[in-house]
Amino acid sequence: MAEKTILKALRGEVQAVPPIWLMRQAGRYLPEYRATRAQAGDFLKLCYNPELAAEVTLQPIRRFGFDAAILFADILLLPQALGVDLWFETGEGPRLTPVTTPQGLAQLRAPGDVHETLAPIYETLKILKRELPSETTLIGFAGAPWTVASYVIAGRGTPGQEPAHALKAQDRATFAALVDLITEATVEYLSAQVLAGAEVVKLFDSWAGTLQGADFDDFAVAPARKIIAALKERHPGLPIIAFPREAGARYKGFARATGADGVALDNSVSADWAAAEVQVDGCVQGNLDPKLMVEGGARLVSEAKRIVRAFSGGAHIFNLGHGITPDADPDNVHRLIEAVRG
Repeated sequence: MAEKTILKALRGEVQAVPPIWLMRQAGRYLPEYRATRAQAGDFLKLCYNPELAAEVTLQPIRRFGFDAAILFADILLLPQALGVDLWFETGEGPRLTPVTTPQGLAQLRAPGDVHETLAPIYETLKILKRELPSETTLIGFAGAPWTVASYVIAGRGTPGQEPAHALKAQDRATFAALVDLITEATVEYLSAQVLAGAEVVKLFDSWAGTLQGADFDDFAVAPARKIIAALKERHPGLPIIAFPREAGARYKGFARATGADGVALDNSVSADWAAAEVQVDGCVQGNLDPKLMVEGGARLVSEAKRIVRAFSGGAHIFNLGHGITPDADPDNVHRLIEAVRG
């Protein structure tokens, strides 16, 4: 069997046709996803139901034939496993009981104690390992520590994660201790995902771009480096993708600084710049504007082909600059795949 194209790209191989998958490819833009989510009852019940979570992970593979499937879960399941209360308000997103004090931090579980809560997630991966086509790469993931901590501190998403920045300024010791705890727990979580069948893992640092100067080094780069080093020690050869969203110029050198095999790029940086400054260090993933999955038409095709050309000199995995949105047209996904593979 030929080696999977995603694994080739993450090893640094240049391929005539880049492999393709999309962030949030299992989601509300697909009618079959909406039907399965309704069957589950709510979002968290869907995440923790291995059979249904595997089903929604497989749906976009059946429909579109992507080169990778990414585990269906949520980055906030890990803090829930650490003992943080988590629920979702309809139409408003996640809610958590905030942790902002040494006392609150002391009540959380140890990093090695997350597996009982997360056991259904590992079962989902085992089902996917059996059910996915042989050519499809299985990707596991977790939120990066800064991003996860920012939700835990605020108890919800905020425009710039200001409560986390405030705690970082006011009580850096407590803030750093929370990040360290999440870092250690993330190693445990991702390692268990690999044992359950994940072939690649990805770190989503969705709020990395709000960190400035030394804070970016301390809370985006350093935790990623610790997680990647620990995982590669446990699982030699494991490919790892890092996504420090909106890092801007700090994308340059991120792979070298952290040990990541691939760096995912948002669409705020140009493909030409990233080819010259980021791809020189290895595989890049990205970076089409997700709005084009709603717009469609000639601009979708031309922009996709432009990105493929820009990254054609190095290792590249085609993806969006952020997740596909609920208002995207599934027919545009077919058009995109044709443009990339055509």
